[in-house]
Amino acid sequence: MKRVRVIVGGRVQGVGFRYFVAKGARAYCISGYVQNLSDGRVEIDAEGESENIHHFLNTCKKGPDISEVDTFLVSEIPYYGFNRFKIK
Repeated sequence: MKRVRVIVGGRVQGVGFRYFVAKGARAYCISGYVQNLSDGRVEIDAEGESENIHHFLNTCKKGPDISEVDTFLVSEIPYYGFNRFKIK
């Protein structure tokens, strides 16, 4: 199992980005959360099988059509053991 924290910048708030990420998490059996940050970025904390994380991150980089992802910073962090994915 692998866990990553992602900080996404660009036009990612007010465009359905968190819901798009949650849908991707369900599709790839990812646990964790997604939340808006006060500075206009979005944080994703995700864990799952390495291959699923890879595909999930590729999906998140694209975002919904109305969004515009400018920065996508990924850090691997210690596994936690989330049991579901939620939108904060």
